[in-house]
Parts: sequence; C-alpha cells; structure tokens
Amino acid sequence: MIDKRLEKLAYVLIHHSLRIRKNDLFVISGSPVAAPLIKEVYKQAVQVGAYPFTRIGIDGLAETYFKYASEKQLKYVSPIAKFEIEHIDARLAIISQENTKSMTNVDPKKQAMSSVAMKDIHQIFLERAAKKELRWCVTQYPTNAAAQDADMSLGDYEDFIFNAAHVDKRDPVGHWNKVFKEQEKVRKLMDSKKQLHVIAKDTDLTVSVDGRKWINCYGRENFPDGEVFTGPIENSAEGYISYSFPVSHGGREVDDIKLWFKKGKVVKAEASKGKKFLESMLDMDKGARRIGEFAFGLNYGVKKYTKNTLFDEKIGGTIHLAVGSGYPETGSKNESSLHWDMMCDLRKFGEVYADNELIYKNGKFLTV
Repeated sequence: MIDKRLEKLAYVLIHHSLRIRKNDLFVISGSPVAAPLIKEVYKQAVQVGAYPFTRIGIDGLAETYFKYASEKQLKYVSPIAKFEIEHIDARLAIISQENTKSMTNVDPKKQAMSSVAMKDIHQIFLERAAKKELRWCVTQYPTNAAAQDADMSLGDYEDFIFNAAHVDKRDPVGHWNKVFKEQEKVRKLMDSKKQLHVIAKDTDLTVSVDGRKWINCYGRENFPDGEVFTGPIENSAEGYISYSFPVSHGGREVDDIKLWFKKGKVVKAEASKGKKFLESMLDMDKGARRIGEFAFGLNYGVKKYTKNTLFDEKIGGTIHLAVGSGYPETGSKNESSLHWDMMCDLRKFGEVYADNELIYKNGKFLTV
C-alpha cells in the first residue's frame, strides 16, 4: 500500500507545481528506488488527460560513461535530447540516487567537457521556461543514500521531506499559496533596490541588482520550496564571500569554498576539499565565473543542513549565490553550462544592506 503522504505529494506536484493539463507531453525522470512516487505521479497525470512518459536512470551509468567515453562521445549531443527539450510541455526530475558519491573519482575535465556540449540544450530549456512554454520541477524521494548524507535514519528522513513539503497538512496546496503571499512582501521590497552589500564571517560582497526582476518561489520549479531570487548585473560583483556548507555538483562534494570577485568575475577560488574540481567547473566557459543568481532562503521550517541543495538553499536565514547561468526571466544575461548554488549562513552573524540601508540582520528581514 502506498504511503498516503506520497499520494498527496504526487497531487501537489501535478496540480500545483507543474499544473499538468490535458494533452500535455510530460516526462518523469528518476531511479528505480523512486518507483512508488513515479507510478503515482504517472497515474495522476493520466487521469488529468496528459501524455506522460518516463526516463528511469540506473545508478552507475554516468560513472561508466565518464570513465570510458572518448572526447568525441563527451562532446556529442543527442538529437533525441534536443527534440525532447524543444517539444515537452512539462518535466519532473525526482532526485533519488542510491549512491550520492558515485561520481567522486570521475575526471572533472570530462564532466566540464560534457556540460559545455550540452550548453545549447540548457539554453533552450531556460528560454522556453522563461516564456512559460515549459513547466519544470525538481523534488526529492527519500532514499537511504540521502538519509545517510543528512545523518538521519530513513524513517526520519521521510518525515523530514514530507514535513518540509507540508503534505502532512489537510490542504498542502493552500499552504503553498500562503507562502506565496508572505514571500510577496520580500519580493516587492527587493524589486525597488539597486545595490546589495552582504557582510558576514569572511564575507564582504557587493552586487548590483538595478533593473533586475525578483522571483517568488513557492513550490513551482522546486518542491519543497521557499526563496526569492534574482540575477545580478553580470559585471557588478566586487569583494569576497565564504560559503558556510559543503556543496555538491555533478556528484562531487567541495568544502570551505571562498570566492573573490572583481568586476563581476571570480578572480580567485579556494576550497579545503575539491579545489581542483571547483576550478575545472569555473573554467568551463566564459559565464561560469560570474554570478547567475542571488537568493534569500525563506523556509524557516527547514533548519538542518542535509547535504542536499534542494533543501539547503531554502534554509530560512541563508542566502545562496549561484555561479554560472542566470534565469532569463530575472533579466539575467549570463549564459553558461554551469549553474552551481552555494549557500552562506547569515543566522548568527550576517547583514545585508540595500542601497546603504540595513534591511536584513541575523537571518531575518527587518521591515517585512
């Protein structure tokens, strides 16, 4: 018998996050571990009248590919993948790895080469999403690997996910609509600002957001959710920032990241673990060393760091700045094959000034 919370999660994903409609071409991706959620989402999509299809990935295939693929293969772009991203109406990605460390020993240069090859497809995806032609969402299925990363039992991790998603409530969709209303106060405040100055431990960074649009995230593209973000002016970042938590990208973990910016570009990068991988990603293309996203985490129900960006970037009292591609709907012009979110915890000591006025202190906005 399926967990009733999974049924509710599928309902929210179909009717709130992705707004699946009759005749939608809808792809669902995940691993065999996530089969209960995949099947429930598939069933509800069929009931709506959509045309769902699945992409079931097997752990270890990516590791095998990067281990044995030639340079020609790494640079190959499948016409099937391009056709898919040009024609689907909606896409759901269910994070559900059995081994979150499987890519640890892969050559980072090979990962970068493959990512660069996929840049056109990534850009098509961003542009279609900005035009509202493509709806997408990323969510997490509770797996032993993710639970171990979070230092939890599987049962505790299931509770953590379902509580963060608020599918334990009678009306979870209603909850996320309330989140929208609360976060609109922050979005409206930030829409009037031109420059941000972040001060925290080993951090002193300024960016311009003049004329850029802020986006209210309340369970559409990410689920669960809780952030407000924009894309800074590409050449504006000045100063340095230290990221508070280890971050992962492409299955690789990097610790104690510190970045220095000049005229919007990363000019120096340090890390206590994974520095070679970090530098390979930053050297991926011209846009990889610039900031594509600046965001406030506003989900104060998520307090614990779990080594999972989907949750960690939403922690209330944090900010995250992504190096690499920006989202066109914010006005960002930064293009890259990279988009890597990195979190800075401002809860104990942190300040954000907007146009020289203190608006945010120790993880909370002062005026909203």
